[in-house]
Amino acid sequence: MPEEREARWYVIHTYSGYEKSVKDTLDRYVENHGMGERIQEVWVPEEKYVEVKDGVRKEKTRNKFPGYVLIKLVFGYEEKEDKSLWYLIRNIRGVTGFVGPDPNKPLPLTDSDLVSMGIDTDWVPEVDYDVGDYVRIISGAFAEFKGTVSAMDYEKEQVTIEVQMFGRITPTTVNFTQVQKV
Repeated sequence: MPEEREARWYVIHTYSGYEKSVKDTLDRYVENHGMGERIQEVWVPEEKYVEVKDGVRKEKTRNKFPGYVLIKLVFGYEEKEDKSLWYLIRNIRGVTGFVGPDPNKPLPLTDSDLVSMGIDTDWVPEVDYDVGDYVRIISGAFAEFKGTVSAMDYEKEQVTIEVQMFGRITPTTVNFTQVQKV
């Protein structure tokens, strides 16, 4: 049974100022060669900002990660096809290689990398506790405090725990990674 081919996000390093040119070249290649199954999305993240010049406010956009292009592609399943795809991407004008420990071997971004970069994913952090469970805080200012989980915020990856402090129940909010089920 063939291995399922999953598309993952990778980062291409480019010369600064070549991001849109690289994206346009890849988009044209996908369209002209029917590579939509292999190269699913090419993206240059941008952010809006306000510039005030001579008392006039203008809303502008700029690259969120100058010198980088994100690409969602199916890679790492067929050596010959992967090498030719890597060669194609690497030889686009302005591309220096993939980001990773070895620029010749692309390394996909993890779901937590995508979340920390502000890229929407369907990824939900896995935790082994839930509302009502008794837990211990393992790091941070409240390390070694124990209490009951009163709320969980998956979007912010935070948990609210009711701990006893100074003779009172005090709600404390910490990150998912700072808590361990007792």
